[in-house]
Amino acid sequence: MRKTVFIVDDVGINLSVAKSAIGNEFTVVTVSSAKKALALLEKIPAHLMLLDIAMPEISGIEMYEIMKANDKFKDIPVIFLTAMVNEEQEKAARQGGAADFMQKPFEPKVLLEKVRRVLE
Repeated sequence: MRKTVFIVDDVGINLSVAKSAIGNEFTVVTVSSAKKALALLEKIPAHLMLLDIAMPEISGIEMYEIMKANDKFKDIPVIFLTAMVNEEQEKAARQGGAADFMQKPFEPKVLLEKVRRVLE
């Protein structure tokens, strides 16, 4: 059974690049907002979230906190994707249990390796 990876990012090109990087090995669900992703999680089980930090309405950090507070979603690993280099955010995310952190633009092969490693 293929594992399902949600990619949550408000920028379409980021969704496309990430999907093409991992889509041959994993079932990919692309979502343009955290609000939509949370609704979809109720219907589609995820094995991993690739989560952009800077999004309108609900940020990736806020979505992560919502997931961690929900028994159904708290064990889904998260790899944060961000265009911003912010050591405080990265430190907070890692201390909060994030599986990994990746700066955008990312190298597709590196993303695939990180996804494989987290899902092993």
